[in-house]
Amino acid sequence: MPSPDLVVRARRAVLPGGTAPAVVTVRAGRIAAVDPHDAPVTGPVVDLADDEVLLPGLVDTHVHTAGEGFATATRAAAAGGVTTLVDMPVRSPVLDPEALAATRDAARDQVAVDVAFWGAAVPLCDGVPDAAGRVDRGRLTALARAGVRGLVCHLADAGVPGFPPLGHEDLELAAATCAEEGLPLLVHAEDDGVLSEAPPAGPDYRSFLAAHPPGAETTAVLRLAAVAGRTGARIHVLHVSAFEAAEEIGAARDAGARLTAETCPHHLALAAESMAGTLGKCCPPVRSESNRELLWGALGAGRLDAVVSDHASWPPGARDGGFAAAATGVSSLEVALRVLWSGAAGRGHTLDDVAGWTAAAPARLAGLDAKGAIAPGCDADLVAFAPDEVAEVDPAALHHRHPGTPYDGMALRGAVRRVWLRGTEAPGTGDGRLLPDGSRGPVRAVADS
Repeated sequence: MPSPDLVVRARRAVLPGGTAPAVVTVRAGRIAAVDPHDAPVTGPVVDLADDEVLLPGLVDTHVHTAGEGFATATRAAAAGGVTTLVDMPVRSPVLDPEALAATRDAARDQVAVDVAFWGAAVPLCDGVPDAAGRVDRGRLTALARAGVRGLVCHLADAGVPGFPPLGHEDLELAAATCAEEGLPLLVHAEDDGVLSEAPPAGPDYRSFLAAHPPGAETTAVLRLAAVAGRTGARIHVLHVSAFEAAEEIGAARDAGARLTAETCPHHLALAAESMAGTLGKCCPPVRSESNRELLWGALGAGRLDAVVSDHASWPPGARDGGFAAAATGVSSLEVALRVLWSGAAGRGHTLDDVAGWTAAAPARLAGLDAKGAIAPGCDADLVAFAPDEVAEVDPAALHHRHPGTPYDGMALRGAVRRVWLRGTEAPGTGDGRLLPDGSRGPVRAVADS
């Protein structure tokens, strides 16, 4: 057997079976073996420091690159321990195989981590997104077979040109198509009827919060559970912010619905009571401190599966005009792991929990068999993480193109010290691959978590 390309020895490694001392052997970019810490080794050995833990590379399935481009977004991802991301098609809709090919061409040779893509499910008129149109099932099928990891849709108008919401019949059609193709349907779950009855958002945060009541999320979840039951689709609820919605997801899943769900670091770290500026604006919104603690409880109880960034980076001018007018999205990709760990550690969670939420579950959602775990056969995507180091967030030191973040000056636990992408340390622009890579085989059908 040829000598390994890399051997990483750690006194604490987060493995699928739990944290344990381990030696990880890498050949040709893949993990060839995971052995006990005292196993004999040959080849180049990296010994992690005593205060470091070996984590699987994070998989972030909710990243908006459109506000900054692939180069800076993926460099920020690598610096934050994210070795794979899936690009959201909301502001640059991926409507058909041709649009997917154009998006891949734009990303080619620009990425520092591995990148996959979701497709868009929107109503069309004469091939153009239009709320008055209908879903083109043939396009969705072709898009699914072209290599997207699933389809994304909205239930209400999000104010994003080119991405109108789906009506009831089109939602069923998109879900049925995903069921046939073995892919998940990802849904921005706010009910249009509930939102239409809420007061309009104004420039202050209180009015913005009132415009997005928790009932919009819970009503949408009930609707999605029914659609999943009728179509057999696996439906994934994006960025859950209201704990009531998480409870409904758990109840629906207990009743047999094929629902999975995510929340985001900002919903677990920020609170409405201390929202000082528009850098924390997101939809659905950051809610109260009491809601935040209940959301943590839902995550710990397994009613939510994953924690992903929903990263969006915008130039300063896009945040002007108060909460009604400011661009939506939290810039957090590089610090998401630290934000999550700071909150998780303080509530008694472990790095095993964090790896499950940020690596294993997102990889499973996107059907990325070779990602999300330190196990033989997986890509050698590894992170040396120092969980006890504390430092303040300095926006000027971040790799995002537009550094503004609501975490400015916040003292966070954890430090990403070293990152390997398929065995290559400190990956830079051009080191990432676009997935599915032809050498990896076809897109697989997703399995229930």
